[in-house]
Amino acid sequence: MINIHRLPDPAAVGRAAADLVDAAVLDRGERVVGLATGSSPLETYAELVRRHGRDPHSPYRSVDAYLLDEYVGLPVGHPERYAAVIRREFTDAMGVAPHRVHGPDADAPDLDEASRAYDAAIERAGGVGMQLLGLGSDGHIAFNAPGTPFDAGTHVATLSESTRRDNARFFGGDVASVPRTALSQGIATILRARSIVVIATGARKADVVGRLLSSEPTEALPATALLRHPGTVLLIDDAAAAHLP
Repeated sequence: MINIHRLPDPAAVGRAAADLVDAAVLDRGERVVGLATGSSPLETYAELVRRHGRDPHSPYRSVDAYLLDEYVGLPVGHPERYAAVIRREFTDAMGVAPHRVHGPDADAPDLDEASRAYDAAIERAGGVGMQLLGLGSDGHIAFNAPGTPFDAGTHVATLSESTRRDNARFFGGDVASVPRTALSQGIATILRARSIVVIATGARKADVVGRLLSSEPTEALPATALLRHPGTVLLIDDAAAAHLP
């Protein structure tokens, strides 16, 4: 079951998500958080930085962050590698040391082994206490496209053409520059998080939000796997809620 919170606009969604992250880290003492990239969590990250970024004693400074995914094929130093993006948008400003920011090794010679190693690293860290997620327009979470098995761990994922078109905005609008594959946490990996916060804002997400909340779990719509998770909160704004009663 998904706990739904409807708010007026993306800024309000960002504040509500930041409240939930604070509840996990400050109140429950979680020290492993799962972070998403993309546009969905930007308001949340900005709000958390506003609240805590200048605090030299913030508990966030002792948090370990695990990324959902990483592109395969982007050179070291590329600004759109997700490890660089998350440091630029969030963790550096929060005082989280670079060695505490973890992602799957998309440069490894054996990507299957790197996938297994990433799942093992998350388990050794004690598991993700709070996972932030965006919601793709085709229902994907992380890079788990429609048809991904619910029992998949971290794996090499092929990006759908719709996802590559959506992400082209980060590559100067050039779809050809968007990588075709990524290492992605699998749905089974995501569902092991103790709590999950999903963010969906804007009219472009209205259709998939409506489909998610009117469907039974089905691999054709990967986000419906979250219906099986007991600790998932969905934060939507009025525009994303346009197809709901």
